[in-house]
Amino acid sequence: MIIADTKLEERQKAGNPIKAGFVGAGMMSKAIVNLIAKQIPGIRVVAISNRTLSKAKEVFEFAGVKNIKHVESVSALNSIIERGGVAITEDYTLLCESDHIDVLMDITGIVEFGVELLETAFKNGKDILTFNAEVDSTLGPILSVHAERAGVVYSASDGDQPGVTMNLVRFVEGLGLTPRLAGNVKGLQDPYRNPTTQEEFAKYWGMGPEKATSFADGTKMNMEQACVANSTGFKVAKRGMLGYKFDGHVDDMTGMYDLEQLKELGGIIDFALGAKPGPAVFVYGSIEDELSKHHLDYYKLGKGPLYSFYTPYHLCIFAVPSSIARVVDLRDHVLKPKAGSVVEVISKAKTDLKAGSMLDGPGFYTLYGECENHDVVQHENLLPIGLTETGVKLKKNIQKDQALTFDDVEFDENRKIFKLYKEQLDHFRVP
Repeated sequence: MIIADTKLEERQKAGNPIKAGFVGAGMMSKAIVNLIAKQIPGIRVVAISNRTLSKAKEVFEFAGVKNIKHVESVSALNSIIERGGVAITEDYTLLCESDHIDVLMDITGIVEFGVELLETAFKNGKDILTFNAEVDSTLGPILSVHAERAGVVYSASDGDQPGVTMNLVRFVEGLGLTPRLAGNVKGLQDPYRNPTTQEEFAKYWGMGPEKATSFADGTKMNMEQACVANSTGFKVAKRGMLGYKFDGHVDDMTGMYDLEQLKELGGIIDFALGAKPGPAVFVYGSIEDELSKHHLDYYKLGKGPLYSFYTPYHLCIFAVPSSIARVVDLRDHVLKPKAGSVVEVISKAKTDLKAGSMLDGPGFYTLYGECENHDVVQHENLLPIGLTETGVKLKKNIQKDQALTFDDVEFDENRKIFKLYKEQLDHFRVP
């Protein structure tokens, strides 16, 4: 974002960089820390928390960062930061409690842990950016309420598809058009992929097989689009989205949608399978003013009624620095739910499942996720996939592709994620 770079340059000149703490030391953390350390002014990553300490150390070492210290207390963490060094720790709460850290990054993709991290950050007045669509799509609305109460910014990061899409939505609105559709271009969606089928791909790209599976089976994309829906008020035209297969350019797909239906739904989220450019996000907008239509035609956007805008890439790691500046210096949310859930991601069976078996959550062997409108989810008592990570047991046999309901499973209602989900429903319930 253009203004953010100015803020970072100002901080660099003043010798007052934003001090960031990272939670998670996987592939993305390694790339982001390396980028910031070598290329980006005005930000310093000062601490990394990870369950495996050696991986946190490896992230710093790869970036050429020296003076790495293992810390076990907030005072030790603050001391190493004051002396210009960096810290690694297994205890993420130290990063939340340190007054020497301005902002946190959650790059774990784990629901229950992600919630604990967010709530601890809020309690300690810490702004936090996430790449955790698993949490955001399931509990983002109520967590945003908690963040507002704490006076902190909680936002997804730019660079991933939801953030890039919201940038484009805001750009289209700034032109005076009304966004009607927010889309995502995908090259593959096979709901029956699993960690075994994705093992080789995951190994090549240095990611966990569950991550690769969530990408391939469509769960991650559905979660990301649900985040966009909750930030725009857009719905789905049908369960799982329309998802047209199209081998042309997204500019040439506008005629496949009925503007009146889009208006009636208040806008929709969708995806295009195989369209160009890929990967990309796209937004279709409309405008009523005839003179504006005339000039859009003059500027080669056609005669409408839908006008196509797209961003032909999403550069996850490269957009993090500007996101950090947007949050810390501009108090700007890259992505924020408008209110309660508009769209949720439900659980569907990848294969026939037996009563008594345990569900394994997004990106594994039992389930894939699909978007559904919130009112349908509530009417049919459907089970969000973000709640199925651990500890959810089937009470009955489930057929392949069947949507699971709360009545189909046993779970501990006192667990944090289930209590938060109930709080979210109660908080946003229409009287």
